[in-house]
Amino acid sequence: MTNPKEHIQLRNPWHLLATGFGSGLSPVVPGTMGTVAAIPFYMLMTQLPFAVYLAITFVAAIVGITICQKTSDDMKVHDHGSIVWDEFVGFWITMAVAPVLSWEWVLTGFVLFRFFDMIKPWPISWLDKHVHGGFGIMVDDVLAGFMAMISLWGVGHWLGW
Repeated sequence: MTNPKEHIQLRNPWHLLATGFGSGLSPVVPGTMGTVAAIPFYMLMTQLPFAVYLAITFVAAIVGITICQKTSDDMKVHDHGSIVWDEFVGFWITMAVAPVLSWEWVLTGFVLFRFFDMIKPWPISWLDKHVHGGFGIMVDDVLAGFMAMISLWGVGHWLGW
C-alpha cells in the first residue's frame, strides 16, 4: 500500500491549495499546522473591507469543495489529514467576529477553532461521518468555524475586549 502523500504534487494548484501551501504535509498535527498557516492570510484579509473579507471567505468555502474533492480523488483517500484547506476556511469564519487584529483575538480564535475541529461535538461529528466528498471535507470545518465564531464572540464580550 502506498502513502497517499506520494500522490501530492505541489506544482498542481489544487494540491497546493488543499495542503495549505504545504502546511498540511507536516508529519505532526497537520490540521493545526494548516490553521497556523491560515493566520498570515487572515492578517492580510483584515486589511480589506469587511464585505470583501466575507466574500473571500465565502468563495474559499465554495471553491474549497472542488479543491478538496480533486485532491482527495488524486490521493485515493477521503479527507486525508494533509488536506487542510477546510481549516483555512474554518479559521477565517471563526475570526469574522474579531473587531480588531490583536494577538488575544487570534490566539483565542485559534484555540476555539482547533477545539471544535478536533472534538467534533454534535452535529459536526454526524456530518463528519455521514457527508462525503469535497462537500463533506468542507462542511464539518465550516460548522466548527461557526461554533468557534459564536464562542469567540462570547469570550470577547465576557472579557470586555
